[in-house]
Amino acid sequence: MTTRARHSDGASRFTATSPAQGAPRPFADQPRPGPLADRLRPGPLADRLRPRSLAEVVGQEHLVGPDGALRRMLDTRSLGSLIFWGPPGTGKTTVAWLLAHATALEFAKLSAVSSGVGDLKKVFEEARARRETGRGTLLFVDEMHRFNRAQQDASLPVMEDGTIVLVGATTENPSFELNAALLSRARVLVFKPLDGGALESLLARAESERGRALPLGSAARASLIRMADGDGRAVLTLAEEVWRAARPGEVFDAAALREVVQWRTPACGKSQDSHHNLISALHKSVRGSDPDAALYYFSRMLDAGEDPLYLARRIVRMAVEDIGLADPQALVIANAAKDAYDFLGNPEGELAIAQAVIYVAAAPKSNATYAAFGAAMRTAKRAGSLSPPKHVLNAPTRLMRPEGYGRGCDDDHAAEDAFSGQDYFPEALGRQVFYDPPERGFEREIRKRLDYWAKLRRERGG
Repeated sequence: MTTRARHSDGASRFTATSPAQGAPRPFADQPRPGPLADRLRPGPLADRLRPRSLAEVVGQEHLVGPDGALRRMLDTRSLGSLIFWGPPGTGKTTVAWLLAHATALEFAKLSAVSSGVGDLKKVFEEARARRETGRGTLLFVDEMHRFNRAQQDASLPVMEDGTIVLVGATTENPSFELNAALLSRARVLVFKPLDGGALESLLARAESERGRALPLGSAARASLIRMADGDGRAVLTLAEEVWRAARPGEVFDAAALREVVQWRTPACGKSQDSHHNLISALHKSVRGSDPDAALYYFSRMLDAGEDPLYLARRIVRMAVEDIGLADPQALVIANAAKDAYDFLGNPEGELAIAQAVIYVAAAPKSNATYAAFGAAMRTAKRAGSLSPPKHVLNAPTRLMRPEGYGRGCDDDHAAEDAFSGQDYFPEALGRQVFYDPPERGFEREIRKRLDYWAKLRRERGG
């Protein structure tokens, strides 16, 4: 029998008792029910080796370990709605299933890819009926970020009144993909990519289940783990491919392994966090004047299938945002790299972009232009439509000359040092300073020139 109560903190308290003994049973490590035949049924290796208890989940000790967040929830018999955020193959679906079993909740699953508001309403109606009989429901929504605002909002009332415990899984940053109302009612837990040790333990379990070792040399085994890219499901799928391909007595080295299973594309989709993380790392490496790190991240993104022209455009942006006039040649080279790629295509054109990456990373850095433009824009918006001083305005008609247009305009070319020192700002605004070049690169020369002109302006009363 299971009793369930809603408390003022918004969490559900669960107590499951044995009909025979009437004593609480432990939640966190209950094995999944079902005959042994369930574990031996045909199917993908990843499904057959799916953990049967939280203790079997690898790579997420910060969540399911003795002091993990989920373990603490189960120890206190308090489970609120959760958002699982992490890359594929890290155990999000499995942990949701195990939580439902550990708390004696009915497990309902929807995919946000194929479900609409109607599917949600049906699940909610079933959960309400179930609640009338004293049973709770854990609703697991896979690819939660695919739900639109209406679908997300539809979940709020049943989350608040305890009809369901919502567990959503997403590979995307919840801050960007889920609305604030839903996030305020759920706790976000981060699932980490599986490290080498966790992936190795999965391979050991697979070998135990199959009753034979993977036909791989030590270097090939390490290569297989790298190919999985932190994805537990992927490492087991790759292992299955190896077993299928190996002839009796055959052992693959690293080169043969790549031929057998090909190379798994790293996670770097255009809408994924990894895409934004890698381009951020590339940009920061350039800004930090580290050509080696910049080349590494550039290569990572190319290897993942990123559009080279997208990367070329980002290099152009870096040339103007982070280098500017400290090295005016940076923009020329960045644009030339884009043109070279357009002309040569893959793979030769990628080398031109790599050259630009090295150049902008090694160039002197300055954001003085970026800062000056921002400051000028803010002043222009704040000051409104101020008229320029009349001496800088042309007077193409006789009507305009009596009004003072062009009167008193100095000819800078005819002035000493080709500098008159006149003030060109609107009189109501007064002189402003936006551009402050640093003592670096070519801007060191610009700084000398501006300081000299400022001195002349003071001497000539401009």
